Amino acid sequence: MKKLLTQTLVLAIAMAINISTFAQSPDNATRQRRTAADGTQRATDSAADKSTDTKAEKDKTKSTPEVTADGKTNRADQESEEEAIVPYYNNFFTTYRLGPEDVISVNVFGQDRYSRQGVKVPPSGRIYLTLIPAGIFVNGKTADQVAELIKKHYDEYIIDPQVSVSLDQAGSYRYSVVGDVAMPGIKLMNRRLSVSEAVSEAGGVLQTGNRSKIVVLRKQADGMLKPIPVNLSAVYKGQAPDSVYLMPGDQVIVPGNKLKKLQTIMGFAQVLSFANIFRGGW
Repeated sequence: MKKLLTQTLVLAIAMAINISTFAQSPDNATRQRRTAADGTQRATDSAADKSTDTKAEKDKTKSTPEVTADGKTNRADQESEEEAIVPYYNNFFTTYRLGPEDVISVNVFGQDRYSRQGVKVPPSGRIYLTLIPAGIFVNGKTADQVAELIKKHYDEYIIDPQVSVSLDQAGSYRYSVVGDVAMPGIKLMNRRLSVSEAVSEAGGVLQTGNRSKIVVLRKQADGMLKPIPVNLSAVYKGQAPDSVYLMPGDQVIVPGNKLKKLQTIMGFAQVLSFANIFRGGW
């Protein structure tokens, strides 16, 4: 009987110890909840990462919008237009030959005392610079040619001089527009001009002027004047290109039309009638 009681007591103590240990350790449900929570957190993190990646891809797509065919065409048209227009103005200044009234600037890189700004070419065509007492004759030369001449003079004073000459103001290139225009006279050519532009700057053709029989007189090497016919009426109507460009010394003549001849005849008739009064005739 005592032995049975002892075994029962030992068994009760052992069960008490196991229950206490089991109470201190997490149960399966807790472990499952924690596992589920961890899985949910990982799934949430994974979804967030995917959302971030998707947003980044959308941002990249927005930052680099696709260029439409029309956009490419417009861009190509603008570039081709620039390529077509720029040479007209660049050629004018790169081939421009200096003369009286032109204003140039001489720049010697790193040598301010040798540089000069706003040099006006005198009628003699000779400009004077530091250490060049005899001066340099620039009439009939381009800006690049003048730069080379200055470079040769300064080569004995400066090691490898870097010289540039710029045309600040064109004053020697002139042309004239005469005839039936609003403001005839001699004009300054500071850019490349077509006949239509020259006539427009002269105030346009009067009602008595003949737009279809305009003539440009151009001096040749032998001194003779060559007439170049221009039909501005066809140019204005889009039937002919505005392709005749002026050269220095050109003279644009706008003749009169039938109205001008009629006015001239009427003027002579009035003069004759006035003369008859003094002679006693009616």
